[in-house]
Amino acid sequence: MFLNNRKIRQQLYQLIVALCFVCICFFAINNAYINLHKQGIATGFAFLSKSAGFDVIMHLIPFNEKSTYSITLILAIFNTILVSACGITLATILGFSLGIARLSVNFIIRSIATIYVEFFRNIPLLLQIFCWYFGILRLLPKPKNSISLLPETYLNIRGLYFPNFTITENGFIFFIILATSIFFCALTYRYNKILGNNRHIRIKRLILLLCPAIFFIVLSPNILTSTAPVLRGFNYQGGTVIIPEFIALLLALSTYTAAFIAEIVRAGIEAIDKGQKEASLALGLNRRQMLRYIVLPQAMRIIIPPLTNQYLNLTKNSSLGAAIAYPELISVFAGTVLNQTGQAIEVIGITMAVYLILSLSVAMIMNKFNNAVAIKEN
Repeated sequence: MFLNNRKIRQQLYQLIVALCFVCICFFAINNAYINLHKQGIATGFAFLSKSAGFDVIMHLIPFNEKSTYSITLILAIFNTILVSACGITLATILGFSLGIARLSVNFIIRSIATIYVEFFRNIPLLLQIFCWYFGILRLLPKPKNSISLLPETYLNIRGLYFPNFTITENGFIFFIILATSIFFCALTYRYNKILGNNRHIRIKRLILLLCPAIFFIVLSPNILTSTAPVLRGFNYQGGTVIIPEFIALLLALSTYTAAFIAEIVRAGIEAIDKGQKEASLALGLNRRQMLRYIVLPQAMRIIIPPLTNQYLNLTKNSSLGAAIAYPELISVFAGTVLNQTGQAIEVIGITMAVYLILSLSVAMIMNKFNNAVAIKEN
């Protein structure tokens, strides 16, 4: 009988599972359609072209009450990407520093790094967000009693205010000249390094290449124009403001994730054979040179895979910003927009798709970097 054939049985089992999956999907879709029809809720994505009717306190693109829900979605995505990118950057810098400090020969530095890691990674992230927001930033003074951090830079309960800089036409020319100079500086430095030219000669050539940009600064001082924040009434007007919700979420995400990155870095460094470290020290390299040229390049092959997971976790954890009303994807689109439109299936589906695309993008970038540092076998 054909069922005695193992290959046929496996194909039959796969067919049965596939049919069951299709039936479940059909039942779920049909059930959702019937319930939506009973409640008088129209399906589809036509709601994205309707006016939102509300404003958002933080937006990287032009936005007002008349903007459509599709613009609201783009705004929420940009805010999510902004806090995720900034958080990944800060967490990486802090995490690598703490990971190296965990292996320091200095007892005080090593102890401080250990206490930091054990403290931050064992407290729930949501609680840390509340601590930064309600326990620190919401206790700052009112605008009239703002803390002056730098000239024309103020910190108060409503956020961090600093001058808004605008690039003039001369500024665009300057940055083009500066970028060109830096490009040729990099080429010249690499070329001289290969040829083994004297270091002083290389430095002089770098200075000569930067001269065009320096001369342009002297001749055209009006490269940037600034608008400083001014206290008018009960709040500051003009300039740029970073809202406290963004600051609290960024600090919580970066400090929390940095504790896990520190342990990943420490484990990666300790995985390198001890003999290589001893050999580098025996050759006259100091600890900084040993880490830079011997240990870290090899440890990166071990560090990157788990580091990618932490980056993905940070990106998805940005959704916790909804707890303090940071205008990210969950708060604005899966929250306010969902409540106003009632298009639960469409809104949640779009939200899931956006997070899926963001996660796959981060994974793809890190995979490219992982392939670049991987050992190439012939």
